[in-house]
Amino acid sequence: MVKVVKFGGSSLASAAQFKKVADIIHAEDSRRYIVPSAPGKRDSADTKVTDMLYECYGAAAKGKAYKHLLQSIKERYYEIINTLKLDLSLEKEFDVIEACFIGKAGRDYAASRGEYLNGIILANYLGYEFIDAAEVIFFDDNGKFDAKRTNKVLAERLSDIEKAVIPGFYGSMPNDTIKTFSRGGSDVTGSIVARAVKADLYENWTDVSGFLVGDPRIINDPKVITTITYKELRELSYMGAGVLHEDAIFPVRKEGIPINIKNTNKPEDAGTMIVESTSKKPEYTITGIAGKKGFTAVSIEKDMMNSELGFCRKVLEEFEKNGISIEHMPSGIDTMTVIVHQEEFEEKEQEILAGIHRNVSPDSIDIESDIALIAVVGRGMKSNRGTAGRIFAALAHAHVNVKMIDQGSSELNIIVGVSADDFDKAMNAIYDIFVKVQL
Repeated sequence: MVKVVKFGGSSLASAAQFKKVADIIHAEDSRRYIVPSAPGKRDSADTKVTDMLYECYGAAAKGKAYKHLLQSIKERYYEIINTLKLDLSLEKEFDVIEACFIGKAGRDYAASRGEYLNGIILANYLGYEFIDAAEVIFFDDNGKFDAKRTNKVLAERLSDIEKAVIPGFYGSMPNDTIKTFSRGGSDVTGSIVARAVKADLYENWTDVSGFLVGDPRIINDPKVITTITYKELRELSYMGAGVLHEDAIFPVRKEGIPINIKNTNKPEDAGTMIVESTSKKPEYTITGIAGKKGFTAVSIEKDMMNSELGFCRKVLEEFEKNGISIEHMPSGIDTMTVIVHQEEFEEKEQEILAGIHRNVSPDSIDIESDIALIAVVGRGMKSNRGTAGRIFAALAHAHVNVKMIDQGSSELNIIVGVSADDFDKAMNAIYDIFVKVQL
């Protein structure tokens, strides 16, 4: 069995965390390819190394005092090296970094050095080979990830290497400059490595024991999701859940490689398994709940609108012309409602309303702001009767008025709109009816 293992910044923030990581890796010989992040915060008052690098680069590139900032970064790394009693010097690397900062090598280069240096330390500590991601992960001239070339080069490079550390977050451009991934950084690298070596499993280690059914900032002690499909994950992610970005999922999804989200501080916990599909029955009818505030509903009413050819298209064209994306569009016989992001809409609302009046001559247009959308997601909803009824019953019992409902044809999710003031109450009511009632 071959596992690719990625560790986040909190998992590698200190020497104590390095020891935990080494214990996890050595516990299973199958954990052969390791993708580290830069050191994260050691406590709530601490600063991430990536942020320290940005600050240092900004000062050096502008010709301002930077030596004290560079020294602070050195101290973070040498604290780890010395505590682990490693025979390792990073002075040559820091000399190169300093010269590149003064030479304005770019913010991407600056940010990438956090993972680069941490990778060198971790490889030394584990006794694994270190591979600079710039040598095996590539972007094209437009800054777009070059999946084909990367997969070919990376697969060939790792074919004869039993165990290696490949830093996350960055790769190189055709002109050899450093380029970072814009979203999901090290998570994306781990997924790319997993695809290249045709791993059996991609383990993503962080500071939580998997994905939660609901937001812990809103719901008290929500349950962990044991198994989630890629489709469910995408629905929850879209509605703001703190989950992996889809850029980090695509490479392994294409190869059918499952992802296991694990907790570095509680390695005994099973975590969450992310899979393409599964025959496993979900523990609850729903898999998860996620939501966001800050939406506006624009309701257009006109008698016989359903018989007016091109009515919806003409309305939506006004939003498109003004650069406003549509989130949802529930409709009736003589009404259609367009749900948009409130911040975006407020800047262009009068232009859009005037355009709608010119194009379709509506009987009335009603605008309601401060709406929150809540997505109730789950593969188990399709086979359980009365799911929507239970949602509305729970909201009614909590005295929450439903302003909108939208259900996808796949029956994988139901989205409800409520007043932003009722958001927390609604989230808890839905969680209680599907999770607490079943406990």
